Amino acid sequence: MIDDSSSVTGRSTRTTRRQFARAVGTATVLTFGAPALLRARNLNEKLNIACIGVGGRGGSNLGDVSSENIVALCDVFDGAVERAAASHPNARRFRDFRKVFEHAKEFDAVVVSTTEHTHAFATLPALQLGKHVYCEKPLTYNIAEARIIREAAAKAKVATQMGTQIHAGDNYRRVVELIQSGAIGPVSEAHVWVSRAWGRQTPEAAARDHDIVSTQERPEGSSSVPSGLDWDLWLGPAPERPFHEVYWPGPKWYRWWDFGNGTMSDLGSHRIDLPFWALKLQVPLTIEAFGPPPHPELAPASMHVRYEYGARGDLPPVHLTWYQGEDKPDAWKDGTIPKWGDGTLFVGSKGMVLADYGRHLLLPEKDFRDFKRPEPFIPKSLGHHAEWIHACKTGSPTTCNFEYAGWLTEANHLGNVAHRAGKKLEWDSARMYATNVPDAERFIRRDYRKGWTLA
Repeated sequence: MIDDSSSVTGRSTRTTRRQFARAVGTATVLTFGAPALLRARNLNEKLNIACIGVGGRGGSNLGDVSSENIVALCDVFDGAVERAAASHPNARRFRDFRKVFEHAKEFDAVVVSTTEHTHAFATLPALQLGKHVYCEKPLTYNIAEARIIREAAAKAKVATQMGTQIHAGDNYRRVVELIQSGAIGPVSEAHVWVSRAWGRQTPEAAARDHDIVSTQERPEGSSSVPSGLDWDLWLGPAPERPFHEVYWPGPKWYRWWDFGNGTMSDLGSHRIDLPFWALKLQVPLTIEAFGPPPHPELAPASMHVRYEYGARGDLPPVHLTWYQGEDKPDAWKDGTIPKWGDGTLFVGSKGMVLADYGRHLLLPEKDFRDFKRPEPFIPKSLGHHAEWIHACKTGSPTTCNFEYAGWLTEANHLGNVAHRAGKKLEWDSARMYATNVPDAERFIRRDYRKGWTLA
């Protein structure tokens, strides 16, 4: 039984709050003045958490916060709620996440694991109500939403965390220490590649890559809506279209521009996180994409994007290049480095660092046989979700907070904007505007379907 299943217009209450950032170790993190209730909270006392999106990735996130008191379960698919309720029978059950916030006094924190195009709509009211928020990656559907959420978090002074789980791993921390301690000298280039090729491609390539999309164009007609799925709510702010099995269940939806942004924003949240952190990146000056002509409906399977960043303090300018699918760096193609399927390569004046999620190498290896590594200076994480829960209770910082994650999300989305605009972008971050490509505006923000607002 779903307690609240009707579709209503979202309501939000603005609050004025203050937030400030400071550096802890080498990562950008947030601290905040916790509400009196939470300042007094014993670490053994459980948080009351509302979980919005509890199927798929949301089910995994639910499991990772189940040490706390789960008081609300919400999903547009009744089956997902019923499965989650088997472990949390006392939690309220919802279909429409806007109804969750009508019971805001019952919870301290919110976990958002909806589809990408509704992340901001579930996150913003939580921040405006002063609730701590964990949101899956990418933080938002587009650049304008990322800016709204980042600025709302700066006012809310609550614990926030984006779901870049690998950020909590020890391997990333050791790589960041190598780069920031100067092990390979000043870094002038960084290259990030993933072999995933989910997106618009030939039927032959789709079969080879076991792509789960059964069509390369918007399908004609519709499929029967699965029992228990509220398709209208699933669409949310996106343009209306009939249900078809090529969109749902996930991750089919994420390559359709109306609902997601393909591999760039999805895996970019994890992979570009490493150079973004290690090189203290924030705002690119220019962004240029290379690949197939942009398609109006579908994200590309293969492409690459080159970012130009200026000097940051005593750090020199750097070029960061993202590759997906069949595109790879020259050093990978010519055998200069090991041909890992996915990886990050830092190129410095004294050598290179090659990294993946759980391993890294200093290259050329013969030049670093006697290298003495720096003493670790980035503290071990409690765990990605545990870090956020601890922050909710104590006011301690998190490392993938919405300040950091907001800038990372904007940068990743800019890669897709450059691809869709078909031109190199000169980016004015303050104005949130591509100064040389005014037409790119339509990919930076969008109008929402009637009944949906983000304010």
